[in-house]
Amino acid sequence: MRDEMFSAERGRGAALNDRRIQVSQINSLNQAMVCTGFPYDLPGRVEATRLMADFVVNGQAVRRDGSAALDLAYVAGGRFEGFWEIGLRPWDVAAGVLMVEEAGGRVTNFKGQPFDIYHPPILASNGFVHEQMLATLAV
Repeated sequence: MRDEMFSAERGRGAALNDRRIQVSQINSLNQAMVCTGFPYDLPGRVEATRLMADFVVNGQAVRRDGSAALDLAYVAGGRFEGFWEIGLRPWDVAAGVLMVEEAGGRVTNFKGQPFDIYHPPILASNGFVHEQMLATLAV
């Protein structure tokens, strides 16, 4: 639809239409554009809604695009500063995690530990707002 092809290769960087991309340099959550999604199960949606409200208060803006893979690509390309979500599957995040890391970003779970594609939740950021996002998730 937008004629965009995001790609990444471990140790070789991330790209959009063969042009190298990198995460944004925004370092304050209140100036950051963040994004999320909502799980299909009711308890997960309740928790996701609570978290979204916390980010609405602490961030500049919150978006929901409906695709975790695209949200992660947008973090890698500097369009968003951060992304979080609960209840995703490995196929939702595997390629996007690589893109964020190769573009200079950071990906963890909600406790700041290394992310495992088999154990959500996920927090991905440009790295500069990561600690602020972790603090918001901990509330």
